[in-house]
Amino acid sequence: MDELTERFEQQRTRLRAVAYRMLGSMTEAEDAVQEAWLRLHRADTDEVENLDAWLTTVVARVSLNMLRSRNTRREVHLPDPIVDRADGPDPEHEALLADSVGLALLVVLERLTPAERLAFVLHDMFAVPFDEIARIVDRSPEAARQLASRARRRVRAENTVPDADLGAQREVVDAFVAAAREGDFEALVAILDPDVVLRADFGPGSREVRGAEAVARQATGYSQIGLVMHPVLINGVAGMVSTRDGRPFSVGAVTVRGGRIVELDILADPERLSRLDLSGLIGGERSMRPRQRRR
Repeated sequence: MDELTERFEQQRTRLRAVAYRMLGSMTEAEDAVQEAWLRLHRADTDEVENLDAWLTTVVARVSLNMLRSRNTRREVHLPDPIVDRADGPDPEHEALLADSVGLALLVVLERLTPAERLAFVLHDMFAVPFDEIARIVDRSPEAARQLASRARRRVRAENTVPDADLGAQREVVDAFVAAAREGDFEALVAILDPDVVLRADFGPGSREVRGAEAVARQATGYSQIGLVMHPVLINGVAGMVSTRDGRPFSVGAVTVRGGRIVELDILADPERLSRLDLSGLIGGERSMRPRQRRR
């Protein structure tokens, strides 16, 4: 391995983290990092003073161009989830998930303009100076600062930070599954924040539901279709992979704040589910089928 390749490999995980936060897609993040690799080999690196900063800038530029070229998205589009065993994340995923990059945060980032997202990600998450960000977005440093400030206000206005205790998160999620299984509407409403939001990405037919009673009605409906729930971590928070007849049906991240569920982000797009590696993650199941009542 030559020196240039070795230095790139040392930065690969960090570059993937930058691209994932920018794009919310693992596939596109890998493409952005690969493009940086190709540009590195075409560049005259003798003139590069700080290779790490140069690579970060290239990945950011590529990601920004990818964001700008996307077609208009559906109203509900969930980023790619990072799914791990319930007992802890894969070491390779830990760098991607630093700074509490849950699905709830990524959903907020999806609503930003490409330039706002870049400024926030690079400055607030990776401490890139505004002078460098300004060159990427072709604006003044003060304008880049304003982009990050607007993005920061949007992020802070949302309930994206979960309770820190993962065990407590899991207890709330388990209680939610049990109440849904029993069809206990009042128990479901008690577990849900009054302003809870449910985002469900089915591909076509995706939707967003708000309010504890509306979300509780959705949950009781799912108890009738024979789902089996498997506890996992989704982007570092408690979540579930549900299966139906042994096949993945959905991946759901649950944001618990103040002991109640404030967000449910459910990916149930069959095409996207088929691209996730869920092998070894399905076990310790909790059925959502209603229990037979004793006579």
